[in-house]
Amino acid sequence: MPDETVSLKARRAALLAQPGLTGSELCRAYAAEADDWLAHLLRGATEGRDDGLALLAAGGYGRGELAPGSDLDVILLHNGRREVGAIANALWYPVWDQGIHLDHSVRTPKQVVAVAEDDLRAALGLLDARFVAGDAAIAEPIRDRIHKLWRKRAGRWLPILAAAVTERHDSHGSVAFLLEPDLKEAHGGLRDVHALRAAALAAPVLDEIVSSPQLAAATDLLVTVRVELHRRAARPSDRLLLQDQDGVAAAMDLGDADELMARVAEAGRAVAWASDDGWRRIGSWLRGPKGRGAGGDRPIGDGLALRDGEVALTPDADPAGDPSLALRAAEASARLGVPLTRAALDRLAREASAPGDPWPEGARQALIAVLGSGAAAVPAIETLDQHGILVRLLPEWAAVRNKPQRNAYHRFTVDRHLLEAAAQAAPLVRRVTRPDLLLMGAFLHDIGKGHPGDHTEAGMEVVASLAPRLGFSSGDTETLVALVRHHLLLPDTATRRDLDDPETIRLVADAVGDRSTLHLLAALSEADGLATGPAAWGPWKAGLVSALVHRTERRLAGEGPEPPPALPSADHLRLMAARRLALVADGSTVTVVAPDRPGLMAAVAGTLALHGLDVRSAVAGSDEAGMAVEVLEVDPTLGRSPDWTRVERDLDSVLAGRLPLDARLAERARTYGRARRPAAGRPAPFAVLIDNEASAVATVVEIRAPNAIGLLYRITRALLACGLDITSARLSTLGHEVVDAFYVRHQDGTKVTDRSTLDRLRAVMATKLDPDQLAEDQPRSSP
Repeated sequence: MPDETVSLKARRAALLAQPGLTGSELCRAYAAEADDWLAHLLRGATEGRDDGLALLAAGGYGRGELAPGSDLDVILLHNGRREVGAIANALWYPVWDQGIHLDHSVRTPKQVVAVAEDDLRAALGLLDARFVAGDAAIAEPIRDRIHKLWRKRAGRWLPILAAAVTERHDSHGSVAFLLEPDLKEAHGGLRDVHALRAAALAAPVLDEIVSSPQLAAATDLLVTVRVELHRRAARPSDRLLLQDQDGVAAAMDLGDADELMARVAEAGRAVAWASDDGWRRIGSWLRGPKGRGAGGDRPIGDGLALRDGEVALTPDADPAGDPSLALRAAEASARLGVPLTRAALDRLAREASAPGDPWPEGARQALIAVLGSGAAAVPAIETLDQHGILVRLLPEWAAVRNKPQRNAYHRFTVDRHLLEAAAQAAPLVRRVTRPDLLLMGAFLHDIGKGHPGDHTEAGMEVVASLAPRLGFSSGDTETLVALVRHHLLLPDTATRRDLDDPETIRLVADAVGDRSTLHLLAALSEADGLATGPAAWGPWKAGLVSALVHRTERRLAGEGPEPPPALPSADHLRLMAARRLALVADGSTVTVVAPDRPGLMAAVAGTLALHGLDVRSAVAGSDEAGMAVEVLEVDPTLGRSPDWTRVERDLDSVLAGRLPLDARLAERARTYGRARRPAAGRPAPFAVLIDNEASAVATVVEIRAPNAIGLLYRITRALLACGLDITSARLSTLGHEVVDAFYVRHQDGTKVTDRSTLDRLRAVMATKLDPDQLAEDQPRSSP
């Protein structure tokens, strides 16, 4: 017998200390301890006279799903006893005193039913109401009455609940794809399971879904992760933060956070699919036969029919003998915007055959057709994936399935990213001569991320083997391999190299070889960027890639390079004639004119960082009278422009030595660093790459480092310390990491080729850009 005088907080601590007590088992044990403790409080509050009084557990506590950080959802049920207020206080205050969150109410049975009639949230909690202590006679009828009322009001409540589910998904994203998912509220989280189970009490059409072993296993995994998160974090949050993922993985005896997040993604997908399927079924069930458009099967392809608003298999369909059937069914689902029937999916899962080697033409065309359906293809293909059909067709898919990408740059797992990239590529097919190669290239460009080593090299090997099996010719296979090899060529070159340098254009033209491949790569770059996330594609990058494509086309056509814009321009020379500092902002372009001096770019970069501005590119020039001009493309991180007069005043103070830039940047980093969590699961590696082939007139120094406030200032100071001039810079922020490229020369205008200077450059960078310190700093893009 437990000691009734032991506090609930102490009981919870004892449970958490028990080795091997995890997940749902711990939740049930904690709920039982809460029952015992609250029963003890009730006996003390009533002095054993509990007739006409009962404690009910509701919500997660009522279900026995009481995680360590969960609220106690409790109802004090009474029949009108006069002293119920004092009894309630004797129950609630001990809970509050222990710092345990309490959701409480004091009601008569009639009031409970009235609340359930008018308040959806209350009704959902009461569906799980459970007697804890007191007078069972007053409590026992409540649950049955609430369930009867729920079924009676199903036509009213279920559409409202469906809308609430959709709104919650829009607000919280998806468990499967977020870097730091909310295990409870996000799409595919535990709240979806609870909503489905509640709906199933009124809609028998959900019985098969809520009783499925797949949903039970996914739910159990999410509960286990949630319990370990609460245990480790010692807080009630259900958001699985990056800083907690390694610890939770270790507590679950998993290899690392990647394995944890892959399992979370798989569970989230299973729950999300069940939720989406369930709510579609509820909608159809509520509409009835007339609303579903009943009236027999409508043929929509060989072996396929539209039946009651769903894609069904006809009786003569042959999944084992028709390797295109599953893909054609998915294409029909995407094209018509309707799901596959559960019976069709079950039959395909049992009987669908893997295509031969090579695939029949019909199977390959079906794959291209479903990929060409755009955004509608994503749920259609994921439905096949959830039933194990996609991996049967494409065994290579298993390596990327649910594979996380633990950085702030990517918003999706690898497999979902590939589906999204294909969906983004679909509207771009008119730009290319081979739409099928664009769609397949988008679908496979990151397939190598499921293998060790460089993902591009691995992906080329996979595609070189896979494409012939899919039925592509040797020439098409070479093109697909080239798309994988060069899928980052255009965006990386556009953002990290000088597009006015003829050598840049020559290298790109030599790599792509022909205009057809160039256009395929341009469309693939856009689709890949859009599918990656908002940081990966925008008007600025799109403009740079477009300019690079245009200049490469000229080169491939045998035309000479366009002359670069003059720097200084005539407008710049007019500003420079005043012989004083001037700052002119025009949209995202900032022009700075000042007396030429060593470290001018560093001063400008540091001042802009103080005002929360990202620098995306910079070019520098000078006149014969000792004036310099710098033209920078900037990104105001809060979406609004700063006070440019103040920026110019601060720059003047920096150049005059009146403003201690190092100290101010350090303080800014400390201030914003305290308010920010880590931006990636692993710190970005620090690297200095020297390229003397990319330009005929300058050495390219490429810096890869963790994103930090003032990083550009530190880099330019380090280059200055090595006695190097910066002629231009291209700067890219990839979430938690930056890749900054600088075109530099010796003071006499020559390239940096001597080993002593290059060795010193690497040593100075390693000293000035301490990677451990940079990893702790606030990223450059902070406000």
